[in-house]
Amino acid sequence: MSPEHRKPRPEQHSGSLFTTDSQPAHRRRDYWREALSRTFGAVHMAVPDEVHSGRIHTMPLGRLHAVTVDGDCLSALRTRRLVAQGREDDHVVVKLLDRGSARLEQDGREVHLQPGDVFLYDMARPVKLTLHGRFRTKSLILPRSVLGLGESEVARVTATPVGRETPLGGLLSPFLAGLVDGAGTYPPRTSELMARNVVELLGALTDELLGRPDADTPGGNRAMLMRIQEYIDRNLADPDLSPQVIAQAHNISLRYLHKLFEGEDATVGRWIQRRRLDKCRRDLARRANIASIAAVAHQWGFTSAAHFSRAFRAAYGMSPREWRESSVVQ
Repeated sequence: MSPEHRKPRPEQHSGSLFTTDSQPAHRRRDYWREALSRTFGAVHMAVPDEVHSGRIHTMPLGRLHAVTVDGDCLSALRTRRLVAQGREDDHVVVKLLDRGSARLEQDGREVHLQPGDVFLYDMARPVKLTLHGRFRTKSLILPRSVLGLGESEVARVTATPVGRETPLGGLLSPFLAGLVDGAGTYPPRTSELMARNVVELLGALTDELLGRPDADTPGGNRAMLMRIQEYIDRNLADPDLSPQVIAQAHNISLRYLHKLFEGEDATVGRWIQRRRLDKCRRDLARRANIASIAAVAHQWGFTSAAHFSRAFRAAYGMSPREWRESSVVQ
């Protein structure tokens, strides 16, 4: 068997393209399962015994990724264990069901989806997506921080579809389809601008799902908040990262910085700590990571092991050592 038939490799066009067309029939099932997992993260993927055809096209759009998938029926399950061990828990997926029917289960909700429905799921928590029969989806994979929502707010908008018949759905459905189809054809600066426009529209979507359609978050504020949250993620390892440093780096006042975070469920300082804890939690759950707990904490900007341990227990209900041991055992 030739090497190219052993692992799904993206074809080198103007983006990443996985397709079963070049695979012999007996290899298509394994190839398709791995291609889906490589695209959307660590999941238990159930596909038919016979995969006739499948195609995944992925293109970058600023910090986002646009993905089109055409394929046969499948079921994707992300368990608590995979969440603990995975690298994808910083992301959410906004998806348009373009063809076929589906069922989504997350955060205690189960919804049935029809063509034209737009929905969101979070990779940080268990989720199950079942697609019935032949289907096509168009998705945006984006960092969770882009939405500017707290944990409890994200949990309220998952598995809550917006149908094409609604005013917002009538706007969002064709826009999302066109945006995913056109990703990769825009110049870099245009891609960045398009990504910011997407953030604005997704802000309107989450406002509606949260029951606050009249919420007024100026576009400039939301875009600035997105840039600041990206800056925080890039600099988490710096123990001197602080609201003052962030405000100075973005040429804004400390008062304006705090105002930007008024819509979050955390202050700037708490947001930084939450992101550091999340990185530590993810690293401690990895079997291959042999670094000490203190070293992991230090790597993500914690200067005091005692403070880290207290903050970790307050956030997750167990000590860092208990978390590491339970994750390895599972």
